Amino acid sequence: MSEQNNFGAFLVGFAVGAFTGAVVSLLMAPQSGEETRQIIRDRAIELKEKGTETFEETKKKAEAAYQDALAKAEELSQAAKQRADELGITLKDKAAEISHTAKSVTEEVSSVAEDAVNKASKAIDKGQKKVADTVKP
Repeated sequence: MSEQNNFGAFLVGFAVGAFTGAVVSLLMAPQSGEETRQIIRDRAIELKEKGTETFEETKKKAEAAYQDALAKAEELSQAAKQRADELGITLKDKAAEISHTAKSVTEEVSSVAEDAVNKASKAIDKGQKKVADTVKP
């Protein structure tokens, strides 16, 4: 952006310098007043036309740059949306995988705990039976 500002300042300085130089050279020329005024008029018209051409060219370049920027922004937007969709699918798959793993681990822990309770219950029953056999007179 700084280069564009510098270029614009250069163009303005160039145009002002060219105009000033033209006016000074015409005024200092050894011509009659009428001839000098006619030359100044011609030069002013010429400078106006060149300024208009330069403005139109600059305007076209700015419009092209604007359209390019819009196209690039749209392209980046689509890429970001696609990446977000991919991440959403990946996260959904990972969540389902974790849920399945957690369910499997829970079932395994439940089974192991149930086996432990059954073994403990049998051991208690055995222990009670031994105590009962020992206590009987």
